[in-house]
This record gives sequence, structure tokens and C-alpha cells, in this order.
Amino acid sequence: MLWSLIKILLFVAAIAGLTYGAGYLMESEGGVMITVAGVEYTLGPLQAVIALIVLVVLLWVLLKLASLSVAVLKFLNGDETALSRFFDRNRERKGYQALSDGVLALASGEGRTAMEKARKAERLLKKPELTNLLTAQAAELSGDRRKATEVYKKLLGNDSTRFVGVRGLMRQQLGEGNTDTALKLAETAFALKPRHEETQDILLKLQAETGNWTGARKTLAAKLRSGSLPRDVHRRRDAVLALSQAKDILDDAKPIEAREAAIEANRLSPDLIPAAVRAAHGYIEQGKPRYATRVLKKAWEAQPHPELAAAFAAIEADEAPAARIKRFRALTKSTPDHPETRMLMAELQIAAEDFPEARRALGDLIETDPTTRSLTIMAAIERGEGGSDAVVKGWLAKALTAPRGPQWVCDNCHNIHAEWAPVCDNCQSFDTLSWTAPPVSEVASPTGVEMLPLIVGALEDRGDEDRDDDEDAAPIEAEIVTEESESPQQPARV
Repeated sequence: MLWSLIKILLFVAAIAGLTYGAGYLMESEGGVMITVAGVEYTLGPLQAVIALIVLVVLLWVLLKLASLSVAVLKFLNGDETALSRFFDRNRERKGYQALSDGVLALASGEGRTAMEKARKAERLLKKPELTNLLTAQAAELSGDRRKATEVYKKLLGNDSTRFVGVRGLMRQQLGEGNTDTALKLAETAFALKPRHEETQDILLKLQAETGNWTGARKTLAAKLRSGSLPRDVHRRRDAVLALSQAKDILDDAKPIEAREAAIEANRLSPDLIPAAVRAAHGYIEQGKPRYATRVLKKAWEAQPHPELAAAFAAIEADEAPAARIKRFRALTKSTPDHPETRMLMAELQIAAEDFPEARRALGDLIETDPTTRSLTIMAAIERGEGGSDAVVKGWLAKALTAPRGPQWVCDNCHNIHAEWAPVCDNCQSFDTLSWTAPPVSEVASPTGVEMLPLIVGALEDRGDEDRDDDEDAAPIEAEIVTEESESPQQPARV
């Protein structure tokens, strides 16, 4: 309403201005004198202005006639579309202007305006290969998904726009949560344009979500060939996919293939902890303890982890505690000050019932980095050295409220996982799980790697020996066992 009023006011102002100008020219003196073939023509101010306007119009008509003459000559020379192009030129200009305005409206988030401009451009240009994409995206922006789907399907009929149509339908299916249909469309889009980076990423993500590890490795190789993925990142992610493939093979009861896939994953990325653990177990099953030791040592140097220690213990499952401590020193000598090394050696000393040495191994970890696991170890040391129940219970009480320590945390959404997985269960991101301490506000999630069965076993053995002498030991051991049983997974006994 306001805009209509403004237009009326502008029109009235223009008419008033022209009227005033014409009156001024009529009242002005002088004029323009033109001599043609010895004849003089005198024009007043108003007549001179009118003559100038007529001259400009005649010049424009002459130029149009010249263009028409050129088009006629081209037509006579065999150009069958020369005349149609001449008469359609103005319509095309308006159509391209509408197309340009539609693109700008789309970029500005004005869905309805973009839709109107798209319709106008389609009517004037008659070139659906140009206007259909704008129409589809404008329909999506304005919430008309049915129209968008209809236009995307039209794009499938043209070779030059087929990829755009498939991509549009794929994104629609992703938005609606139809993963299976989206995966098929992503495979089609990938076949049309294998080097398209967005299509590669979507296809890889969908293949990882659905467990198609073989297809995902092929897509990852295509990303490497197209130059959209650094070689070191490719090796790491290929190792993750190979490890996931090995897990599926293991679930299908094919241990030989599982061993080979796990060993391949470890070869591709030696610092990938789950791959090192699976490869080590594969070597142990093959009777190659030296290979298993080498794999675990290399992984431990990159990132000490309880699962690596459990796999290292499995190499010699029935060795004596003293022999186990000596063998583990070869594993931990590269990281003597790491918290995982200090807690591991303390646990081994507890298993050997050398509690003073366990205290020395633990050091000041309970002060510099107190966690549930380190405080529980300290409670076991106090119990082994004959400390009072009050002291032991005090350490256990601290352990209940202490941070859990490093866990498998998603780098993208910070969700905590009980065990490693190639895809985050929360945000579906691929290869984003890291062994790290979560934010304090998120440490409430329990994990199974903080408690080691050695502690429980050592205390249980001691409880059996001292049951008649100290009846109060049972409640303390029960507290430790209860705390450990709350964990979702149990590590192997080292």
C-alpha cells in the first residue's frame, strides 16, 4: 500500500515537472536557427526540444532497421534462426535479467521472490536447463518440497543436468532421513562425477554408517586419486576402514580373514590402538609372539593404553608376577612418566604383593592427576600395607567422585563411548574418536578401563587368607568389586 502511494506521488511529481518545464520553454525568448539548402528554419525553445527528441527516436529506429537488415541478409545466406533471434532478443534480455534477479533473491534467502523470478525467466527464456535448477532451489527455500522434487526429476532427462538432479534428490532424501535411498543416489552421483568432493564425502559417510566397508575403501581411494585427501589422512582412514572390515569378518566367524584384515589395518596405521590390539591377537593365534610384541610396543610408544597392556599380557598368559613385571618393563621403558605406565606398573606390583614398590611406581599421580583408577589403586596399596579401614574407605570415596580419566571421546560432538568405533553413535561422524580426557562436565559416563581386575583379584586372595582374622575386610572388597562391576566393559587381566 505504501509503495503504491509513493509511485502515485512520483508520477504526479513527474507530470508537474514536465508541465513546468514546457511552460518555461514557451515563455523563453530566442531559439534555434537551422539552414538547409539555403532555407533558414527558426525553432523556438519548445520546438527545439521536441525536434531533438524526434531526432533521437529516428536515430534509434534507423539502428533497429539496420539490425533487421543484417538479420535478413543472414537469413538469406542460410542462417534459419537469424530472424527469430532478432525478434527474441528483447525477450531474452528480460529473461536473463529475471534469472539474475532470481539468483540474487535465492542467495538472499527470499524464497518467494526467487520463485516468482524463476517462473518469469522460464516463461521468457524457454530454456529449462537454465531455469529448472533455480526453480528447484527456490521451491526448497520456500518450503515446496513437492515442486522441488518434480523439477529435480525433470533435470534427470538431460545429460548436462542429470548430475544436478541426482544431487538435489540425494540431498532431499538425506534431509528426510531416508538413508538407503540417499545411498543409492549418492552412488549414482559418484558414478556421474567421481571427482566431485561433496559427493565423495556424502557417499563415504553413508557407506560407513551402513557398514559397507569395502565400498567405503574404494571411495576413499577415489578421494586420494582426485587430490581431495592428503596421503597421511588417507592411510589413517583406510586403516580405520580395514579394522572395521576385520571386525565384521570376525563376527562372521572367519578368523583367518579377520587376522589378515587386522594386520593390514595395523600396517596402514601403527598408532591406531584397536588395530594394534587386533593384530597382536592375530599374531598370538598364529604362534608369533615376537610380532605381537613388536606391534604393541610401537603402538604403546605412540599412545599408552590399557587395551595394549591387556594384549601384551595375553602373549604370556600364565607367567609368574615377577616375570610379568620384568617383561612389561620392555613395553613401558619408552614412556616411564606417562600416567598409564605408572598405574600399570603399580597394578603389576600389587599383583606381586609388593605394595611399597607399587606406591613408588604410582608416585605423586594421585595428587597431580587424580582419577578413579589411580585413587582405587592407592586404596588397594593401603589395604595391602595393612592400612585401616577408614583410610581405605577414604580413598575409595575419593575415587567415586574423581574424574574417570581418558576415554574414547568424539572430537566432533564430545560424546563418550565405552569402546572404540569407526563412526560416532551420536553425530555419525567418521573417524573422530580419540583417547582423551573428556570435559569435566561430561565425565559422569562410566568406563571399563579405569578398574583393573588385578586389584580385585589381589584383594580377594588376601581376603580369603585373612577372613578369620579380619571380618571387616569383606565390606571393603565388596565396595571395590561393586564399583568395578558398574563398568560397561572389562579389560583383560594383565
